[in-house]
Amino acid sequence: MLFVRPARLSDLDEIAHMARTAQPVLHSLPHDRAALEARIALSEDSFRADVDFPGEEFYLFVLEDSATGRLVGTSSIVAAAGYAEPFYAFRNDALIHASRELHVNRKIHALTMSHELTGKSRLAGFYIDPALRGDAAAHLMSRARMMYVAMNRRRFTPEVFSLLLGVTDDAGVSPFWEAVGRKFFGRDFKDIEMASGGRSRTFIAEVMPAYPVYVPLLPEAAQRVLGEPDPSTLLAYEIHLEEGFEPDRYVDIFDAGPVLTAQVDRTASVAGNQTRTVRESAGVSHGSDATAWLVASQQGGEFRCALATLPATPVSAAHRGAHAVQGDAPLDAATRAALGVQDGETVRCAPLYRQDDEQDNEDEMGETQ
Repeated sequence: MLFVRPARLSDLDEIAHMARTAQPVLHSLPHDRAALEARIALSEDSFRADVDFPGEEFYLFVLEDSATGRLVGTSSIVAAAGYAEPFYAFRNDALIHASRELHVNRKIHALTMSHELTGKSRLAGFYIDPALRGDAAAHLMSRARMMYVAMNRRRFTPEVFSLLLGVTDDAGVSPFWEAVGRKFFGRDFKDIEMASGGRSRTFIAEVMPAYPVYVPLLPEAAQRVLGEPDPSTLLAYEIHLEEGFEPDRYVDIFDAGPVLTAQVDRTASVAGNQTRTVRESAGVSHGSDATAWLVASQQGGEFRCALATLPATPVSAAHRGAHAVQGDAPLDAATRAALGVQDGETVRCAPLYRQDDEQDNEDEMGETQ
C-alpha cells in the first residue's frame, strides 16, 4: 500500500532521480546531489526540532510503496517562504485611469512586483510517478502535508499558499516569460527557474521591472495565460481546490502561474479533522456509509499518512475538538503497519473528499450558538 512519511538521507538516490526526471521541474529540489543532500538533512533536522513558530524549517515528504519499498512521489512544506530573502510574486492590481474632460474612466490591470507572501507557509515540490493510475495517490501525496499542518499548528502560519506552474508549450517555453522575463534577463525560462531556488533570490529584485507592467500592453498570448495553470498541473490544481485553496490576486513572476491561498482553519484537512481510536479489522467493509479517509499518525514522533475506508462519524458542535476522540478507525493489518499504530492507539482522520453533510454541521453549529 502507499503511505507518506518524512524523507530520510537514505532516500537520497531515489529522490535525486525524481528531481532530475520530474516534469514540471521541481525547483524546490536541486539537481545538484550535494545541495539535495543538504536539503534532505535540513528536512530531517526540521522534523526533529522543537518549534514554537515557523522559521527556516523545510519539511520534505515522500510517497512509499510498502510492498516494494520504492518511492513514487514527493512533496514539501516551506515553513516561512522567503525566510532568508524576500519571496517575490506579481500582484495583479486594478488601476483607475480617469479624465473628467474626456469623460474617460478605465480600470486597467497592472502587475506589480511584491514580496507580501514572504513569511507565509508554502506548499511546494509536488511530484507523482506518472506510472501511478488514478488520482487517489495524488490526493494522498498532496493533502498529507495539510494533515501534518493540522497536527503541528505551531510550526506553520495561519495562512498557507501554493504556487503552481503556469502555461508552457511542449518545449517548455512560457508565453509570459517570453513577453516579460526574457526582456530583462535575456535567458531561457528553465535556466532562471532553476536559479531562482523558489523565488527567493536578490537578483530577482535587481533585474525584474520595479514599475508596474500594464497587462493590456502585453501580447495576447501572454495575457491569455495570466493566472492559468499548465495542463500538466490541473490535477494538482483541483486537489488544492478540494482542500479549500482559492486563487488569489498574485501570479508567478516568471510564468504567471496561479498562486492559491487558504486559511488553515478553513481547509478540509483541518475543519474536517477527527481523532479516532484504532481498531483491528480484517477487511475494508464498514457499511454503506463508508468512504475514503486520510489517516495520519505521529507515533514516536514520526509522521505517517495513508488512505483507508472508514465509516462516517457525524460529530456535533459540542464534541468537536482536536483532542476529543470522535469514533473508531477500523484498520487492516497493512494500514496499521504502514502507520506504525496498534489497536487502541489514536489517529487523526479527515475525509479524502468534502462531505455533503459539512453544511449540515455548520447549520447545527449556528443553531447551538
